[in-house]
Amino acid sequence: MTKIRTIDDPNYVHHQFQNASNLNVRIALHQRFSTNPYPWQRWLFDQINLTAPCRVLELGCGAGNFWMENIDRVPHGLDVTLSDASEGMLEQTRRNLGDKADAFRCEVIDAQNIPYEAGSFDAVLACHMLYHVPDRARAISEIRRVLNPSGALYATTASRENLKEIATLLKGYEEMLSAWRNSAVEAFGLETGSDQLTQNFAEVEVIRYHDALEVTDAQMLADYVLSGRIDLPGERREEFIQYVYQELERQGGCFHITKEAGLLIARGEH
Repeated sequence: MTKIRTIDDPNYVHHQFQNASNLNVRIALHQRFSTNPYPWQRWLFDQINLTAPCRVLELGCGAGNFWMENIDRVPHGLDVTLSDASEGMLEQTRRNLGDKADAFRCEVIDAQNIPYEAGSFDAVLACHMLYHVPDRARAISEIRRVLNPSGALYATTASRENLKEIATLLKGYEEMLSAWRNSAVEAFGLETGSDQLTQNFAEVEVIRYHDALEVTDAQMLADYVLSGRIDLPGERREEFIQYVYQELERQGGCFHITKEAGLLIARGEH
């Protein structure tokens, strides 16, 4: 039976992020086929004020890609705590950072219960992760608590326009799969996140990053979809992969896919 897992289902989140394998499948598609010549992680670093001395907490750091891709730009004297709910993710982070890992503190932390005193950090990063948190209001309140009064939250997420062509592709295979992309952006997206943040922050700024995918590899696209919230039984997985190959051929060998993501910067005490 086909299922779509909800984005904040604790069982889904635990299974999905117990290690970096599923995340790496999705990152690989973006790295290979994105059309914006300036990479997302480098762009994101440009938007964030990380001038030392500064105490930084990243929630849901995943495999540490933000830091790995900007390691040459991290200022000396920055005090960074990388956290994730998954020890498996933190192990991958340490491996990815290699001999630079000692410059970071790695901790298992639940964003809904951050084990630090009020005002401990100058910046909190939450990159494409708040929509996974079951009690998002509590997590945002916790983030505001551990930030100092002049600190800021930098939260990345996607727009409703993001990956809309994949939703159309999935709808062509099975009607119910068209809901694949909706839950994340409705839970905490560029259009829906600001109102949630203003419950605890005085101001929220939205900065958009424009990009697209030009995908020429059907297997990678199928793997991308199947690495996420869709559960297909074994025989249907193969059927779906063949469907993606046929659709790619029908599109002339290239899928154009909209990418629309960005950054919410929340500052000030409400």
